[in-house]
Amino acid sequence: MTQVDPAPYRTARLGRTQEFLKQIVYGGNDGIVTTFAVVAGFAGARADGVAQIGALAVLVFGMANLLADAVSMGLGEFLSGRAQRDLYGAQRARRIETIRCDPPAARARLAAHLRGRGLSSTDADSAAAIITRTPEMTAEMLLRYENGLGHPDQDNPAINGLFTFLSFVTFGIVPLVPYFLLSAEPRTFVLSIGATICALAALGLLRWNATGLGLFRSVGETMLVGGVCAIVAYVVGMIVGANA
Repeated sequence: MTQVDPAPYRTARLGRTQEFLKQIVYGGNDGIVTTFAVVAGFAGARADGVAQIGALAVLVFGMANLLADAVSMGLGEFLSGRAQRDLYGAQRARRIETIRCDPPAARARLAAHLRGRGLSSTDADSAAAIITRTPEMTAEMLLRYENGLGHPDQDNPAINGLFTFLSFVTFGIVPLVPYFLLSAEPRTFVLSIGATICALAALGLLRWNATGLGLFRSVGETMLVGGVCAIVAYVVGMIVGANA
């Protein structure tokens, strides 16, 4: 019986994760922090009204924040992607016109950037002379070197927004899971903390798997950033509850 090598399929999945890693990590971390902020705020406040409505209040406010912020994040990613693409198009058109009006100046600038990246003066001048024959390529390279703008053709703002939305909801619902199953008690909040830690760790592992960076760094940074936000939310809840 012929066995199918799973390596190409795993490589394809990994490539997809790498392609949308920014949206997954950004959306996932914000989703976790957003819903845990609701949970921590209620737990920190401990007001009489909150205690009476219990888990229902956590779920209502948590789900409302989760879905509203997920839509906002997804649309924000979409709009920022569109804005980045429009900006790049306008900048590229201006650069092309400038290069066509003054090719020697463009060639000199490009050669300087190439020398700064390790080419000898002779090789940099030769490469710049060849590249500047194509104003479009020259404009793209100068935009990259001088403005830090990469070509956005490989980015799809709609898909990026969708990945941000899905990651926000997928990871963000985790802190609420204990409140779907149990009443609002101190033990439920402890379970929510555990679920939040697990979600942050899973997000860090996903980052580690996609980037190949150190395991401790990938997981540790993700948990540290999320943990700081969670602690802030809990402390704010305590302060509000003490003054209520």
